[in-house]
Amino acid sequence: MTASDPARGKPEGLRITVEVPVLSVGAGLSDYEGLGRYVDSLRKPSGLHMTLLHVGILDHLLADIESWTKGRSTPEKVLPEIVSWLTELPVLEGFLGKSNRLIPLGGGRLMGLEVDVPQEVHDYQALLVQGLHVLLDDLGLDNIDDFILGSRALGYRSPRWLPHIAIGKAKSRHEIPIEIAPVAIGFGDSRIRNAKALPSAQ
Repeated sequence: MTASDPARGKPEGLRITVEVPVLSVGAGLSDYEGLGRYVDSLRKPSGLHMTLLHVGILDHLLADIESWTKGRSTPEKVLPEIVSWLTELPVLEGFLGKSNRLIPLGGGRLMGLEVDVPQEVHDYQALLVQGLHVLLDDLGLDNIDDFILGSRALGYRSPRWLPHIAIGKAKSRHEIPIEIAPVAIGFGDSRIRNAKALPSAQ
């Protein structure tokens, strides 16, 4: 969003994701800061996270659903269902992962750590997507796979989830994967970003 976006600061204008926070990279801060030689504008470690499901800006998702259903599923009807689904999701407990490669993200605009995670993390992410399918079906949508891939809010562009952590800007638009010394990565329990701004949490 731009600074002139009227939705900025409104609950509906905040980006909602299901994510896990990064608690540690390597043996300490110096291991993470060492990655700065591969990227521009290395992100602050306190903000690092791995997204499991990108729900997006609720206003946008509500508009996408209303358009897809040709007005049958209005924002007033579907918002409580979406919020209820989000707030009732089970929590994925913290886990350890590892990485030995940096990869380009976002069409080459970013670089991130490609992360090997335990199978239960893949299973949990798949559960989120399956749950999203059920939710959208209950909301009256058809051709749900097409909706998910086309929604401007969901931002889900591939049927295969690749665990990764964005760490900074790519030095050029033509970066290739970079092999690095293996680092262990500690993750905390899953959470909903901006959960306190959801309507039912106010």
